[in-house]
Amino acid sequence: MSSPLPSPSLRSRHIALPAEARVAPLYAGAFLADAFAIDLPPDAPRDTLALARFALENQAPWVDRLMGVRDSAVKLFGLKTSGALRADTSPRVAFFRIYETHDDEVVLGEDDRHLDFRLSMLQRPVPGGGREVVATTVVHCHNRLGRNYIRLIAPFHRMVARSALDRASKGGWGRPPQ
Repeated sequence: MSSPLPSPSLRSRHIALPAEARVAPLYAGAFLADAFAIDLPPDAPRDTLALARFALENQAPWVDRLMGVRDSAVKLFGLKTSGALRADTSPRVAFFRIYETHDDEVVLGEDDRHLDFRLSMLQRPVPGGGREVVATTVVHCHNRLGRNYIRLIAPFHRMVARSALDRASKGGWGRPPQ
């Protein structure tokens, strides 16, 4: 008789940068690099793109308000707003451009004159059975504006990243209600 799988945690947690993420080569020299993970329930979808969409396209209302403040500020510096990003016709998840899709990982991001960033949504097995999703962000700044921008938004970025994973988990990762 097999032992039961550990109960999945419904809360995200800060973890070490995953070596197996496709964005790992970008860690060196990054101005910001962090990773957050959350356990997936056994019946969660296995489609990593669907998991990324559910986490990133169902943000908390406070995140939308925060993005409005961010957009008003960055517009003054000629930087891309979330609305401008959404209007871009390239394939996207929320306002993030899709760079790569794989069975176990989706790499999203954007390049701008002040910084380039990538967001990896990696689905991987956990010891003892089960799976988790790891959201890894890597940012390379091109100038002082980029560095100051990241210094200002880094605490908010961490709150938003964790909130997205926590809300997706509480929402069942898009599974139909039982």
